[in-house]
Amino acid sequence: MGNQMIQLLILAGVAIFLVLRLRSVLGTRDGFEGPPKTIDRPTAKSDNDRKFDVIEGGGKDHDIADHVDPDSDSGKAFAAMKKIDPNFSVEEFAHGARSAYEMILMAYENGELDTLQQFLAPEVYEHFSTAVFERTDKGLTVEANFIGIREVKVQEAQFDEATKEGDITMRFVGELTSVVRDAEGNVVEGDPTEIKRQRDVWTFARDMGSDNPNWLLVATGG
Repeated sequence: MGNQMIQLLILAGVAIFLVLRLRSVLGTRDGFEGPPKTIDRPTAKSDNDRKFDVIEGGGKDHDIADHVDPDSDSGKAFAAMKKIDPNFSVEEFAHGARSAYEMILMAYENGELDTLQQFLAPEVYEHFSTAVFERTDKGLTVEANFIGIREVKVQEAQFDEATKEGDITMRFVGELTSVVRDAEGNVVEGDPTEIKRQRDVWTFARDMGSDNPNWLLVATGG
């Protein structure tokens, strides 16, 4: 065997040794392992980036801002209500007030005093029930059909820190048909085919520190 062949065998042996050594250090890649990972390094924030940092407990409360100016007296009243009752939501209240408006209005038209008593403060219930009894005494009946609500809007909110009572005044615009008939069935007021638009301003109240989540109608206006 010539010297040249011996040198080639020695070089081949060295190459095999180096390959095995590298495999023991780097390992192997079987199948698809994805691209090599890179380490994300923090970068310095610019002044513009710092403007968008979120501070815990800060920022605009959109549940309030969607209904009133958060910096207004009503907005501050809502914030105080939420501080006392974290489960309170202006949006959920407005949705509930919409349903209550239809229920109370139709209960009054139909003389359903049991229903009215559940949703009205005593003084308001007395006013509503007196009107219902007067109709009955005169032999009058009301036929009403609720068409829908065109507007529901928060008009004002107040909060009493001493009593923890929250008051929310809502403005409603509803549509209904209504006709009043006498004992003989003759129409004495209204038209069964005419849609009447009715505007009401109602105030609901609740003790925000109470476990009772129900709101009561405490005042009405037009």
